[in-house]
Amino acid sequence: MITTTSTTMEGAILKLPCLRTVSRNPNLTNRSSGSLRWRSRPLHVSASAASSPSLINDTKIGPGSLGHITRSDFPILHQEINGSKLVYLDNAATSQKPTAVINALQNYYEAYNSNVHRGIHYLSAKATDEYESARQKVADFINAAGAREIVFTRNATEAINLVAYSWGLSNLKPGDEIITTVAEHHSAIVPWQFVAQKTGAVLRFVNLTEDEVADVDQLRGFLSRKTKLLVIHHVSNMLASVLPMDEVISWAHDVGAKVLVDACQSVPHMVVDVKTLDADFLVASSHKMCGPTGVGFLYGKSEILSAMPPFLGGGEMIADVYLDHSTYAEPPSRFEAGTPAIGEAIGLGAAIDYLSEIGMQRIHDYEVSLYPLTSYS
Repeated sequence: MITTTSTTMEGAILKLPCLRTVSRNPNLTNRSSGSLRWRSRPLHVSASAASSPSLINDTKIGPGSLGHITRSDFPILHQEINGSKLVYLDNAATSQKPTAVINALQNYYEAYNSNVHRGIHYLSAKATDEYESARQKVADFINAAGAREIVFTRNATEAINLVAYSWGLSNLKPGDEIITTVAEHHSAIVPWQFVAQKTGAVLRFVNLTEDEVADVDQLRGFLSRKTKLLVIHHVSNMLASVLPMDEVISWAHDVGAKVLVDACQSVPHMVVDVKTLDADFLVASSHKMCGPTGVGFLYGKSEILSAMPPFLGGGEMIADVYLDHSTYAEPPSRFEAGTPAIGEAIGLGAAIDYLSEIGMQRIHDYEVSLYPLTSYS
């Protein structure tokens, strides 16, 4: 639960900070795998503090701050609610869109609206170039080896389901273990429940420590040769904790397991490098990184994607179609059946341009600097 108070504060917080980094502590006691009691801790921003002249003039939120500089880029913030300037803090659910993204969408529909990969006329060629340019921007943004490792999906939920139904159903068998945590988004739990039911694989859940963060010591203890997949968040949308992902992925690889990283809350907030992390799969949603709704992406190592069967059947994902069988295109086309969300993908590319121009390290540093302005109770 997030409690917000409308104020006359000039500075807009571009993103909420994700600050609690989890590290292994040998003195922590693992919690049992029994029932877990959830406790909510609402975030309070003091209205009196936020509206005080000294705080408004603070370089963290006042004139000259990153929030103040970028506020004018977001048309939705150019309004008053109940007599006060709108301050939006719900970025964990969805982010607002800068003018550059809105213009990119409008320009597509006004100037070169057409289908991709299936026309030889100017509009189709232009749309295809811009669509594939957006894919390359995603690849560069997360430092993938190439654009072929990026699959556009409707959102991160569909990206996880793609891995579950394509890789999971093809590779898991009775007794294999899928490890995840109780802190995952439902989209990272329910698909694997389906897969476990269909394959006989076992779904195991890592609990939280007394500090209410994922217990990485328990996680490491769970890993074994039975573990075939680890599904885990980089930054929790609920707990605001940041996991030591490079260590966690290394542990999983040591036992031969693949790792799927839910990066919806990390890609918009910090530098994410899939090569450094060595993630096998990584998913994120456009709408949480200043891009349009209706599009997200799956990153997968090229050799893994190439070995996976199609997720959906239809146009675009095929090489040849015969009456008794079909052959399939190479990734990423293999996983993008039908007409994609073309304008939305182009808008995502514009969002990446916008974030990159600011600088992801600068955004992260700014968020960290905001931490003293908030308190938990």
